[in-house]
Amino acid sequence: MELYLQWKELMREGIGLPFWQEAYVKFYQAFIEADRWKQYLEGVGSTLLVTVSALILGVLLGVLVAVVRSAHDQQRPGRHNPILGVCNGICKVYVTVIRGTPMLVQLLIMGFVIFKSSRNYTGIGILTLGINSGAYVAEIIRGGLMSLDPGQAEAGRSLGLNYIDTMRFIVIPQAFRSILPSLGNEFITLLKDTALIYTIGGKELVYAAQAVASRTYEQMFPLVGSALIYLSLVMLFTYLQSILERRLRQSDRR
Repeated sequence: MELYLQWKELMREGIGLPFWQEAYVKFYQAFIEADRWKQYLEGVGSTLLVTVSALILGVLLGVLVAVVRSAHDQQRPGRHNPILGVCNGICKVYVTVIRGTPMLVQLLIMGFVIFKSSRNYTGIGILTLGINSGAYVAEIIRGGLMSLDPGQAEAGRSLGLNYIDTMRFIVIPQAFRSILPSLGNEFITLLKDTALIYTIGGKELVYAAQAVASRTYEQMFPLVGSALIYLSLVMLFTYLQSILERRLRQSDRR
């Protein structure tokens, strides 16, 4: 602490210090002084909350859209349900618009146009990220459902199950194994995309890093520190995903 104060005073006076001493002072300012590490910790908590909340919303939307589109595509020739056709059209427009426009633009529209009177920017970020993720999850799930043998669904119906129960008990559990890697990648992408809600005032890890930088007048260590935290989280979740995939493969062999 004493060395930090001495070196900090020398830097203020414009006296040149060795590189490692300046780096130490800047590191101390960014993470240790005034317990600023707690701000990063709070930022990580907010980032994980936003990620999980948006993922839940995205999976719910994705399952709904995927089931509607799969049901429409699997209709027998000459027997088309008009209501299902309208719902399928809405789902196609939703997927096309969301996947065809940048996430940042969607956040700006939601934050400064649709919900311009709201100050709950983190909630707006969760909603926008969830809607965006839902479009990608829908295509992931739909691909998994369409890749299964149609005989699986026919077997369920032959047992007296309706369409919803057949999907819930037979088709979706089998499709889950094949789509797990893609869903894991979507979760990791969503985790990194939470940094974008800073642009509309949402509080997460980048917001915490910028708050520290505004007090220390030093950008490098807060931003590099936040990048390393994101990298650590991604590596952790990638490792957990690999464990889950390995256990699923082992259960299939048994």
